[in-house]
Amino acid sequence: MIGSIAALLILQLIGTIVIRLTGIPLPGPVVGMLLLFAYLLWRGATPAPFERTAQGLLQNLALLFVPAGVGIIAHLHAVAEQWVALSITIVASAAITLVVTAVTLHWLLKWRPRNEGP
Repeated sequence: MIGSIAALLILQLIGTIVIRLTGIPLPGPVVGMLLLFAYLLWRGATPAPFERTAQGLLQNLALLFVPAGVGIIAHLHAVAEQWVALSITIVASAAITLVVTAVTLHWLLKWRPRNEGP
């Protein structure tokens, strides 16, 4: 598990270095995750240590939201001042996510082989 987390952090570091050298307007961790995606596509399967690490992270996913919640509480005055803009942004982003997910699913289902009946 430690090796997988180290690999993820190294990919994040490589992504950050690439961003700093090229000036591409993306977060370094996003580039790191794209590198991970390319590696997994090239390999053809997810290595077992990565799967175990992913399962461990998913089982404790709620803990990853604690810093965000603390940040909101720490800046509650700013949230109170901007609640209308925040509400509109949250609703709009949720709607966009829903539409993009539905369109992607519809597109992927076209490529799914159809099961023939008996």
